[in-house]
Amino acid sequence: MLQVALAQVRTHARRFLAVGLAVMLGVAFLSATLMVGATTKASLGESIGASYAKADLVVTAEDGGPVPAGLTTDLASIPGVDAVHGLERAYGELTTGSQDSLAVLTTTATPRLETAIVTAGSYPSGAGQVALDEVSAARLDVAPGDTVALDAGAPATAPGSAPGSALTVTGLTAASVDPSLAGAVQVLASPAVVREATGGEVAFRNVQLALAPGADPGEVRASVSSVVEAAPAADGAPLVVRTAAEQTVADVAAFSNGSDVLTGVLLAFAAVAVLVAGLVISNTFSVLVAQRTRELALLRCIGAERRQIRTAVLLEAAIVGLVSAMCGVLLAAGLMGALVALARRTDHGSFAVLAVPVPAVVGGIAVGLLMTLLAALVPARAATRVAPLAALRPTEPPVPGRGSGRVRLVAGLVAVLGGGALLALGALSVALVPAVAGGAVSFLGVLLLAPLFVPRSVAAVGRIARPLGVPGVLASLNAVRNPARTTASSAALMVGVTLVTMMMVGAQTSRTSFERELDRNYAVDLQVSGSASDPQARLDRPALLEVDGVRTAVELTPVMLTGAQDGGQVVYAVDPGELAGVLRGDGAALTEGMVLAPQTWTQTAVTLEGGGGPATLPVTAVDAVVFQPLITTATAERLGGTPEDALAAYLGTTGESPAEPLPAGTTLADHLGTLFWLQLDAADAASVTDIQARIVDVTGVSEYQVTGAALERVAYNEVIDVLLLIVTALLAVAVLIALIGVANTLSLSVLERRRENSLLRALGLTRGQLRGMLAVEAVLMAGVAAVLGTGLGAVYGWLGAQSALGGLAPVIPAVPVGQIAGVLAVAVGAGLLASVLPARRAARLSPVAGLAGD
Repeated sequence: MLQVALAQVRTHARRFLAVGLAVMLGVAFLSATLMVGATTKASLGESIGASYAKADLVVTAEDGGPVPAGLTTDLASIPGVDAVHGLERAYGELTTGSQDSLAVLTTTATPRLETAIVTAGSYPSGAGQVALDEVSAARLDVAPGDTVALDAGAPATAPGSAPGSALTVTGLTAASVDPSLAGAVQVLASPAVVREATGGEVAFRNVQLALAPGADPGEVRASVSSVVEAAPAADGAPLVVRTAAEQTVADVAAFSNGSDVLTGVLLAFAAVAVLVAGLVISNTFSVLVAQRTRELALLRCIGAERRQIRTAVLLEAAIVGLVSAMCGVLLAAGLMGALVALARRTDHGSFAVLAVPVPAVVGGIAVGLLMTLLAALVPARAATRVAPLAALRPTEPPVPGRGSGRVRLVAGLVAVLGGGALLALGALSVALVPAVAGGAVSFLGVLLLAPLFVPRSVAAVGRIARPLGVPGVLASLNAVRNPARTTASSAALMVGVTLVTMMMVGAQTSRTSFERELDRNYAVDLQVSGSASDPQARLDRPALLEVDGVRTAVELTPVMLTGAQDGGQVVYAVDPGELAGVLRGDGAALTEGMVLAPQTWTQTAVTLEGGGGPATLPVTAVDAVVFQPLITTATAERLGGTPEDALAAYLGTTGESPAEPLPAGTTLADHLGTLFWLQLDAADAASVTDIQARIVDVTGVSEYQVTGAALERVAYNEVIDVLLLIVTALLAVAVLIALIGVANTLSLSVLERRRENSLLRALGLTRGQLRGMLAVEAVLMAGVAAVLGTGLGAVYGWLGAQSALGGLAPVIPAVPVGQIAGVLAVAVGAGLLASVLPARRAARLSPVAGLAGD
């Protein structure tokens, strides 16, 4: 039977093409997922391990705490130890001219253990010398011989002065790829400079040891462990001795918190792809067995047993599955290799390393082979039911009225009802884990019940095609001639469409919920805050109105303080007419003699410390949390502003209390600056970001001084859009596999109905009508699957968003009609595309040749 199986695969290789593609894509997805996790860890190891590139042993505290400073002397005296280096690190602010940057200071090591590579100049050797990484030096326009300072107030004195003042840059080093140093200026300095930044404290992050040539690593490690055990860490945590490779692995685990969330998420999508591939494979083998009814009957006639027939079918599946799985692993390795090569060409990914773990290879091949065998098991059993003198027509599949159908019906109903209840419970209680579990179980139930409603749905929709004439009528009948085949093809596509729609609806619902919550929290589009201590900033209303995209702007001036019993909060004055032009909501209006306050204010009245004495005003709260307490400009003038004693007391609470009495006429605005509220014309992310950049350029304020709902909305939407793009791209693999199944079903249907199609041609059906018939069949299967998938996806997306976000904001379902229409159009278009090759093959066959025989 092995020879029979090999002959079948060799002779009818085209029939197994769809199976091979489905297996290859599913395995490639799975193997690539495992390679992503391994590559990420290997790349982290390559970057983190750069700190231990020259060390043989590393001593660290088990909890990441400091290592006792006196330990280095004891370790250096151990026989076989050639060099010892206690790594010290500190953080500070590096000042170069007018620029301030976060800096990470690392102590220099002995030449035997120094991992920093000097690219220009020389290593720092004195107390007043440092070396900077070349990337930061280029950004800060610093070269060897220049002077820098470690804090904003350090005097620029002569080189060689005490640590903490001006320091001379002696050289530039290659930028380290250690992720703990990312985003900061990497400073290499002597221990004296680093300890100055830490206030004189000596704290070793780790102690690195280099062994002498010929030393026995095992003996030296045992001796080091004995010394370490006698010297507990400074905070009482035990010390551990590891090799450089072991310490790198421990650091990678600590960096990722010992978990790999990315791999887990990708494995979930890979499982979807494998499930869809299994449906396609099972459907394909079912049709293959049905096509070979006469051949299998002939084998039975010449003595083949049922067991041999079943074995032959499974051997075919094993051969196709094994070869396709191996191709899938190679495809995954090639894709990951290309991605790593691209990453290595960037500045931030130069440390990327491709890792192909054994589980990715062995696991991928094993899953591909097992998936194919399991999918072919039911068709193989069906092949053994073929009687020796069976006719060409395949045996009808089981229906719900039979035993297997009743079991499937009961199991499906239990899964739908139980999973649906669990999903509803998760949504109502805002619990994501039970919601995910309930969604998975209920969807499995939907797939079990698919044979009950998919063929009927296709038949019902097929009536729409009957006005197309004979091709439409024949297509509607052929699409449901074999319910099992139609169900399998449609269900595979329905899985992918459901998940894609679920993510789209979930993303849109989340977006709408966040925007509604932002509208409740923020009263204006943007807020620009000025600083009275920044004389270079040009922050005024005319400057803001010059910015394209800014519709209106209103100035808020800090004028008064609430009494101590009301928290001593700052109250701003504004013109009520101008304020109405920037508020986005229909909240309460600001009028004379009242305080318009944020939603968090619960008091009905508040006392203001005015120049003419305390004044109590009624409070009206707006429907916004981020809102400055406001009074009208006329009210502020009537109350007389903030008295000097109240202002001095307020500045004392903020740490700005002057040593001398305040000058006459000093106001809150002189110390706090003013605020501006803006209303924008733009709403999309690119426009809002551009407006923020233009405001920064025109006014001279910093980016962090420009805030508001518009920017918050941009941030949320960007995250949602990126996640949606990634998830949709991942799920596209499942949709592609499903469409391969549709094309394969039509191809095998063409071969199976060879005589029937030829008879239709002989009776007058044209080539174009035959192609149209097959196209309508494909559209019916793909269209029904897409419609059912979008309906299920909308429900799952809404309930999923409710279970994830219900505790943060009210969740109201939102359906992106345009995107859903795009999914439907893609599904129908792909169905048409899937029918092209089968239709061409059917149209090329002449009526005489088709009727001549099989």
